Amino acid sequence: MKKHFFLVLLALFATEAMACTNLIVGKKASKDGSVMCTYNCDGFGFSGSLFSSPAGRHAAGEKIAIHGWGPTHEGRYVDQVEYTYNVVGLMNERQVTIVETTFDGRLELQNRNGLLDYFSLMRLALQRSATAREAIKCMAELIETYGYNSSGESITICDPNEAWIMEIIGKGPGQKGAVWVALRIPDDCICAHANLSRIRQFPQVGWEWKVENGEWKVKPQSVKKLQYGKSISSKHLQYINNPRVECVYAWDVVDFAREKGYFSGKDEDFSFRDAYCPIDFENVRYADARVWSFFRHHRSDMDQYLPYINGEFDKCDALPLWVKPDAPLSLRDLQRDMRDHFEGTPLDMTADMTAGPWGMPIRPLPMHFKDSHGNNFFRERPIATQQSGFTMTCQMRSWLPDDVGGVTWFNCDDADMVAYVPLYCCLTQVPDPFRPENNPRTEFSFESAFWMNNWVANMVYPRYSMMIGDLRAAQSELEDYYFADQDSVLAAIEKMTPLDRREYLNRKSIAYADRMMKRWDRLAKYLIVKYNDQVVRRTDENGNFQRWGYDTPGYDPQFIDAIAPSTSDRYRLKEVIERRER
Repeated sequence: MKKHFFLVLLALFATEAMACTNLIVGKKASKDGSVMCTYNCDGFGFSGSLFSSPAGRHAAGEKIAIHGWGPTHEGRYVDQVEYTYNVVGLMNERQVTIVETTFDGRLELQNRNGLLDYFSLMRLALQRSATAREAIKCMAELIETYGYNSSGESITICDPNEAWIMEIIGKGPGQKGAVWVALRIPDDCICAHANLSRIRQFPQVGWEWKVENGEWKVKPQSVKKLQYGKSISSKHLQYINNPRVECVYAWDVVDFAREKGYFSGKDEDFSFRDAYCPIDFENVRYADARVWSFFRHHRSDMDQYLPYINGEFDKCDALPLWVKPDAPLSLRDLQRDMRDHFEGTPLDMTADMTAGPWGMPIRPLPMHFKDSHGNNFFRERPIATQQSGFTMTCQMRSWLPDDVGGVTWFNCDDADMVAYVPLYCCLTQVPDPFRPENNPRTEFSFESAFWMNNWVANMVYPRYSMMIGDLRAAQSELEDYYFADQDSVLAAIEKMTPLDRREYLNRKSIAYADRMMKRWDRLAKYLIVKYNDQVVRRTDENGNFQRWGYDTPGYDPQFIDAIAPSTSDRYRLKEVIERRER
């Protein structure tokens, strides 16, 4: 019996990746008809990189050893399948994409002895699934067979035609399986999740349901319909490919909540979120505030949910699970959304003295802190954040061949501070700057995308409003080039054989990454010269640095206005000095 080691390399850093963000766009909510989703994989202490596993055929009896970050499972294996798909990052060669955020929920339900952590589960499903529905079925069956050892997870599952959200949580020590629910997101809607369970009511077998304000509701005086209408339970996963099915759930998801004392109402009133991840001010403000800000970019009526974001749950106790945007989104819209710090909202992180002298939207840990008088404070948690290991915006296009239709726009580090690089899902050679071995955690390397991006970002962070314009110019230059080049890529591959097409797309992806690294090297060297010693070196009309001459930019206005209340008269000029200055 052959034994193949399934080295879940992503799991090496995922223990710290506990605060991520996914944004999701249905195909009729996008400008070009693509399904899109995103992932900021956030967590201090790891260097982001791009992982891959090749396609392959496997002999009967092969096994895969699972090495995740849960307990050591020496001698514990998962049965291999006959064929596994090529996977690059979190998209496979059939354009199936799976990303996640952790919501923890009721921590007493974590079963450390289950075999599969969530990243192992996701990557196994990517290797084995040709559609989003197949991936949901695959994960449900793997959990039931081998057990689940992570805490609560929200998982995005997409293919070129559909987008789904699945939420899962274990059953506690000694209980192998998990309870879960998966919902198809309407094609004309956008959805998001960010470290808080989002699914409340969902269609259950035997009831009529309707969608109202982005949520499923039981119809008044509902009657039993066809057994396999909008929903099926896990006992009937063989029906998951029926296009009428828009919801799949663990057969005991309600009964288990009753057994544990988490729920006592009618079945049709059951809320997954309320049972398995009760809300409080902190998890709403740190998590659902990111969802709200994304929705607010694309819906004009989202300020009605501000009481919820502010913890006034007697006025409003939830965001819609999904909303129909005022206008379709482009991929570049979605990339801008990934760079959000609540700008232009009451939570704007650049708009008060906590942003420092130069409007910095970055805040240090801890999330909670006290002043010298013992007063408790918190800081906001935006979509874009300094501790991202990597960021991706994924595009799946049904009208193109899979190898060019699926594109992961990828880079390492903070989405706000990097340029997204297009990488095609047929990739069999990971570009050098994104390879795990070139992105060490504890040693700077000029060959590392993670460290090159961090080098630039950590120059810009402390003097954000002063320096961000130069970074934006380089970012736009690269992304403008990548987007403009996509038409030539499609034209070039039109008459190629599949093999020639894949080789060409490999070369393109490698060239795109190389271009990014060279541009960021120039940017880093430019920034250190231009902003040396807290001044701004002047340039001529051609952008060349002048030998002499510099400017001295002042602080941001909100910081200046905070000086007198904080320091009294310490820095105030006396009248006679003020007259001399005049």
